[in-house]
Amino acid sequence: MAVPDLNLLVTLDVLLAEGSVARAAGRLGLSPSAMSRALARLRETTGDPLLVRAGRGLVPTPRALELRERVGRIVQDAQTALRPQENLDPGRLARSFTLRVRDGFVENFGPELIAWIGERAPGVRLRFVPKTDKDSAALRDGTVDLETGVVEGTAGPELRAQALFRDRFVGVVRAGHPLARGEITPARYASGRHVLVSRRGRDRGAIDDALEAFGLRRDVATVVGDFGTGLALARSSDLIAAVPERQTGRLRAGLHSFKLPVDLPGITVALLWHPRMDADPAHRWLRGCVREVCLSTAGPGDTVR
Repeated sequence: MAVPDLNLLVTLDVLLAEGSVARAAGRLGLSPSAMSRALARLRETTGDPLLVRAGRGLVPTPRALELRERVGRIVQDAQTALRPQENLDPGRLARSFTLRVRDGFVENFGPELIAWIGERAPGVRLRFVPKTDKDSAALRDGTVDLETGVVEGTAGPELRAQALFRDRFVGVVRAGHPLARGEITPARYASGRHVLVSRRGRDRGAIDDALEAFGLRRDVATVVGDFGTGLALARSSDLIAAVPERQTGRLRAGLHSFKLPVDLPGITVALLWHPRMDADPAHRWLRGCVREVCLSTAGPGDTVR
């Protein structure tokens, strides 16, 4: 069965509305002869004359009357579907978004983000899932709408990235720990026992490289996979943790934070999403919300002493 030319729907809609080949041709910017050929094709496609001569004009057949309202709706729906989306009204938005984030992000930014969105778009629900790896498959297949991550160079052509904030690593110990008092030198820092946070389970990191420049080596007592666990161990022992300052502000409440005695490069935490979501108004609005909250939020313990 041949596939009908859907462009004929627009022609039929105008012909039935005007009831005149000449007027329909003028409305569509065609010549009368081109419109007559289009009417002939419509008659062949539908198997009905559609418009027949009555005196000096044309009148619709019963089939044409039957089609007129239905074709009009189809054409209107098609035009709406192909028209650029109108400005978003967050107050009328009903949608769920999934955000994949590292530990500390929800604790530090989640309360403000949920309140911000709840005030402006009560029909929006946020779902937070943990980010345990750097695989972008979830962004590609749409199971995750947004994620946060440390940008190293460029995000690659598969993903879009927009910086949220700069961060740096700080040292953290329990209140009353010996390192909570006095000057912290590289040697004094290295002499303690450490908990190293590594998502991949590595027992060495940038801090070890920096200490090596001083001829020092720290004692890594244990390796854990997330910052929350590292801070929990530091809170209840003499272990020393190193975590991102801004992203763990609330997780560090009640702990003593200090500037590391070695130079480490800062990190850029960014929003990541798939390019297919670039033009989606609701997704663009959500990205703006996350940026605004991250710019305005500073949790307890964000400032090291």
